[in-house]
Amino acid sequence: MDAKIKYKAKKIKAIFFDIDDTLRVKDTGYMPESIKAVFDGLKKKGILTGIATGRGIYGVVPEIRELKPDYFVTINGSYVLNGKGQEIFSQPLSKEVTSRFVDWCREIGIAYGFAGKDKPVVSERSQLIDEAMVPVYGVCDVAPDFHLTHDVYHMWTFAKNNAELVLPDDLAEHVRPVIWHEHSSDVVDLETSKASGLAKVLEKERLVPANAMMFGDGPNDMEIFDYVGLKIAMGNAVSELKEKADYITDTVEENGIFNALEKLGMVEKELNFPQLDLENTQGPVATIKTNHGDLVIKLFPEQAPLTVKNFVDLATSGYYDGIIFHRIIKDFMIQGGDPTGTGMGGESVYGGSFQDEFSEELYNIRGALSMANAGPNTNGSQFFIVQNQNLPYSKKEIARGGWPEPIAEVYAEKGGTPHLDRRHTVFGQLVDDASYAVLDAIAAVETDYSDKPKEDVVIETIEVVD
Repeated sequence: MDAKIKYKAKKIKAIFFDIDDTLRVKDTGYMPESIKAVFDGLKKKGILTGIATGRGIYGVVPEIRELKPDYFVTINGSYVLNGKGQEIFSQPLSKEVTSRFVDWCREIGIAYGFAGKDKPVVSERSQLIDEAMVPVYGVCDVAPDFHLTHDVYHMWTFAKNNAELVLPDDLAEHVRPVIWHEHSSDVVDLETSKASGLAKVLEKERLVPANAMMFGDGPNDMEIFDYVGLKIAMGNAVSELKEKADYITDTVEENGIFNALEKLGMVEKELNFPQLDLENTQGPVATIKTNHGDLVIKLFPEQAPLTVKNFVDLATSGYYDGIIFHRIIKDFMIQGGDPTGTGMGGESVYGGSFQDEFSEELYNIRGALSMANAGPNTNGSQFFIVQNQNLPYSKKEIARGGWPEPIAEVYAEKGGTPHLDRRHTVFGQLVDDASYAVLDAIAAVETDYSDKPKEDVVIETIEVVD
């Protein structure tokens, strides 16, 4: 994401979202958990949120309403409500237009439908209509003459050859079709769109288009993309919309909205720190059996999958059996994993070395299992366990340096080596007091000038239990 986009983002005071295949997957109804975090995070920052959809408010599913957006721009901009359900803007089609539309549909022999303020209706029941409407609105009432007694905000065509339909000139002067389904189009007022509806919101909030951002995926988002200051297309968006976008994010299933906003600094990832909650963290448990006792370690494959696999595969193959801890520095760490016992050898299961896996959720606190290396992306078989118990810094000082407060607190109270964070991959943590006692006993052994124990500290074997 380039600097120009980030500059535009600084002006944003309101963000609008399409529903289908943007906030949620239309065909399955799947909405990622990250969407809740998005709306909560934006509200905390004082950024307005809105839904901009072709659906009527009655087609906005409960899980979207529960997000409690500040505004609903519905029925392609012709009907706008605030979060309390109060009407902000209402622009139904004229009776002349709706009547002429019905006449045309009947002349060419196609089914049709109407979006009213409170419900949708269709001219007949058929499988073709249900395939389009049921996933959005459920089974619709049949009311072919609805337009005679109710306001209509937009209309629908239903036909097998829907993409080939061309409105007659007298209708095309007032409305236009917007394809939204293989067998259906929204027929909307020429002067009304999601963009015009959004403009009513900005007018009420005394904002300008440069203050608005839109996430979308389909053809009915085209006008709003031309209008707002910052437009982001979903990874699953149509190609025409992607061409208009300032940025193309990931798909719905890949948390596209959250990922884009996180990169813009508008929401923050909710971090979990597995080292601080070992009982509730899933992962293999490795027991490093040494001639000084056992070191029991919980591994973190979710945060460091390559590193955990490397360690587990080497351990279960017997690679580490009989290897010594060749470098021990009291109040720092104990290091092993080199079959040569010199600190110069060892290789990974991948052949040679492999890349670092730095996680925002793992740190070199006391008891952390980390990879030793000779520089960036040079991980092999060597590892170390952090033993330091004391840091000369307070929690406040560590947090001021950029560490998360829960981690800063652990560093201040229990020790560790924060200067190794983002330099060495953390992938495990000691789990019990007995293991810490063994760690401290090993760290206290007598060593020579090169920090090698005068009496070997041997890894007898490493057992791994999933």
